[in-house]
Order: sequence, then C-alpha cells, then structure tokens
Amino acid sequence: MNSLIFRCLKKCCFIVAVAIAFLVLCFALLDFEHISLYAKAVWQTKDIDFGFKPRIPTAAGEQKSEQESQQQDPCLGRYIYMHDLPAKFNKELVNKCETLKKQFNFCPYVKNGGFGSRFSLNDSSSETLSLGECWYATHQSILEMIFHTRMKEYECLTSNSSLASAIYAPFYPGLEVTQYLWGGFSSSVKDAGSLEFTAWLKRRPEWARMFGWDHFFVNGRITWDFRRPTYIGPKWGSKLMHLPETKNMTMLTVDSSPYANDDFAIPYPTDFHPSDDKEVLQWQERVRRAERVHLFAFAGATRRHSTSIRGELITQCKKASKNDRCKLISCLPNDKVNCRPDHVIKAFMKSDFCLQPSGDSGTRRSTFDAILAGCIPVFFHPGSAYTQYFWHLPQNYTSYSVFIPERGIKNRTVSVEEVLSQISRDAVTDMREEVIKLIPKVIYARAKLERTEDAFDIAIKRVLERIEDFRRQIQEGKNPRDRFPEKSTWKYYLTGETGKHEWDSFFQHKH
Repeated sequence: MNSLIFRCLKKCCFIVAVAIAFLVLCFALLDFEHISLYAKAVWQTKDIDFGFKPRIPTAAGEQKSEQESQQQDPCLGRYIYMHDLPAKFNKELVNKCETLKKQFNFCPYVKNGGFGSRFSLNDSSSETLSLGECWYATHQSILEMIFHTRMKEYECLTSNSSLASAIYAPFYPGLEVTQYLWGGFSSSVKDAGSLEFTAWLKRRPEWARMFGWDHFFVNGRITWDFRRPTYIGPKWGSKLMHLPETKNMTMLTVDSSPYANDDFAIPYPTDFHPSDDKEVLQWQERVRRAERVHLFAFAGATRRHSTSIRGELITQCKKASKNDRCKLISCLPNDKVNCRPDHVIKAFMKSDFCLQPSGDSGTRRSTFDAILAGCIPVFFHPGSAYTQYFWHLPQNYTSYSVFIPERGIKNRTVSVEEVLSQISRDAVTDMREEVIKLIPKVIYARAKLERTEDAFDIAIKRVLERIEDFRRQIQEGKNPRDRFPEKSTWKYYLTGETGKHEWDSFFQHKH
C-alpha cells in the first residue's frame, strides 16, 4: 500500500515538474528579446557604477501604442514634472532680496517674476526704445527666477511624475551662493545649500527612476561659481557641480564649462520681454530700419588681470571716436549712469559692429544686447560664443559674427577699425539680417509666443531631447558619460587660436 502511494506521488511530482518546465520555456521564448537585451545591458555595464540598473527596453507593441498616443496627445514626450521644493531653495531667497549681496539691493530685480522693474520712458534718452511695455530692468544673474516663472505656465506641465519625460528642480543656486561669495565665509557655509538641495532630491521617489539623469535645473551665474577649484583655494564659489548627484543632472547656465558635459549655456537675459509675436516683429523691423552712424561700439570697462584685452580695445575705440567711427560706453563704477540699459541699446542700434571681449568670464550679457540691437558681434575668443551657445546660435559663426584672434590685439599688431572697414557693405547687410533673425531665439518672452520660439522654448526642447538621449543610452546598457571626450580636446578652447574645423569638433562633442 505504501509502495503504491509512493509511486503515485512520484508520478505526480514528475508531471508537475514537466508542466513548470514547459511554462518556463514558453515564457523564455515569448520574452527572449527582452531577456537577451537585458543580459547584454548588464554585461556591458557590469564594471560601471551608474547608481541604478539599466532599464529593459519597451516592447514593440508598446512602442506602436506610444506612437498612436502621440498623435492624440501633443504633450506626449514633452511632459515635465516640477518639484515642489522647500521655500528655502527659492522663495525665501527672493524674500531676503535686500541682504542677498552686501551693499546691493536686489529687490528691484526680483519684481515681475524676475523680469525686474519696467523702464521709465519719459526720459528723452529713451526715445530709441519703442514698445515701452516690453522693456524691463533685468539683472543678468536672475535667469533661474525667470525660468521658474515661465515653467509655471509651461503648457505640458504635469503633476503626475510618472508621465514626465523630464523633472525640473526650481532651485535658485545663483541667488543662494551670492550670499556667500564675498565676506570670508567658510567652504562649509558656501556648500551647505548645495548639499541640502541634493540630499532633498535623493529622498524623492522621482530620483530613483533614473538617479538624476532626467533632472535639470537652471543657474543665473557663471558655471565657475559652482566649481570651486583647488588651485584657487576655498575662498570662491561652492562645489555644487562637483557633487556626485549633479554629475547626472543637466544644469542650464549663462556660461558653461568646457571641461564637463553636465551644463549647457543658454542666453543671458536681456531687457526686452515681449508678450506676443507682433511685438517681436515690430522690434525686428525697428532694428532693421535703424540708422548706423558708427562702424563699431564697445560697452564695458577695463579688467585688472594682465590677460585682458579690454584696455587695448578701449584705447583703439577712443582713437577711432575722433572721426566718429567708434562709440564708447564706459561702464566704470563712477560712470554707471552712462551704462544704463537704454543708453547701451541706443548706442548699439547706431553701430554696425559691437566688440565682445572676455571679461570676468568668457561670455558676456553684452553679446545678447548687441544681437537685440541688430549690432554684429565681434568676438576675440571662441569661448565667448562659439563653444557655448550651441542651442541658440548658428554653428556657422561667420554668418552672424566676426572673429579677430585676441593675440593680435594683445601684441598691438591688429587694428579693429582696419579689419572691420575691409568688410563690404553687402556682407555687413547680410550679417545684420542674420543677427536680426536671431533676436527671437535670444530673448525671454513674458509669456509663450504663439508662432515664435524664444530662448526658453528652445532650451526646453533641447533639454527634453538630451534626456531622451540619456534614456535611450541607458536602455542600451551604455554609460551616457562615455560620449564626452578627453580633456585634451579642450586645448583649442584654451588657446583661442584655432580654426573652424576644431570648433566644429568641439561643437559635435559638447552638442
């Protein structure tokens, strides 16, 4: 009897085992593509620490369904989720605008969502500036607040993070670090805000999805204020962009690093903020009809460091101003009244070319003031524009600007007036038209324009493309950082004495 029961149990176990094996085999055959891809991803990344596991690619049926859904939902692939950050990371910084920077009241610049106070056009010196409702006294370092204001009205903003293609963190790092750049604060004090910000993000469930690769934030100051280098010491800036978490994130900034692929430069804010397409077209036509009486103009002041060419350019401009060939707008501390935004725009609108040498950083807000006024920018180093604003300025730099290597200015063998005088009037007209076409791309409108993409729209579109590229690489088991070249590539950026083919190579790597 016991023997019979044992044989029956043995037969049942065998049948169950065969059934399980059959089911496993069916599952493997049905999902072989997913298993093989996942195995390949794991094999390729087994020696790389991403901080997360590669995702399994979506099935072909799911991809087809997604394409059909995109026709019905225009926001598919464009949804952005905005973190509800604690007030200390943004709102509280704005509330203490009077004390953000020593001996400087930031409050006028945080008005109107970061666009600043409106111009008073009663002064006769402002007659050149039509469209009075569009002009604001906008600070060059307030971009993170302007971006946040526009993001609140973004048409594809979602409260469901699972739908989002990108995650936006409305941190104001420029305003936060401004409190501690001057005054002898310790490194720990300067880094505290950055550490708290990244710690908060890591605790959020959205972070675990891609460990930061789908996150982005905006900074209104230059990138070097957040990459405190060892050779300068602990006296300047924070280490925000040296933190492990921010290495995976995308930072939009007015001046990016040539050594890293975690930040991208977008235009400095100008003072022109239209609210509809008509105002943009009206301003473009106004600029196109402007009478240009000066060959070139320069707005700025000298710099103390020996590598600056500003002193020589000012000398050349003063010499050329004797026959009204150059217009100089002095921006020395004692001459700030002459450097008012309306005065600068007025001078640029009367000039064919505007000089844009490096200053405290390679880039300048003045570049975008010049474009706004239809004044052809003249650069002396590729780091001032050509290796910076890949998303907003043409790669064909000769179509809209002039390049004069700064070495010739330093050794006084090159005359700016002579170089610019040799450019034909037809070429000047063609370049100016290209500059005027760029105006919509470098301004931040007060609200979304119906038919025109402004700087905000372009930046959002490219961020979404960049994050989607990261997502695709991760699904394929690749490390997104592998696409970034070795530091030796940047030797061309540092020398500033390279040709167009090297800049194109730089563009492809960073782009």
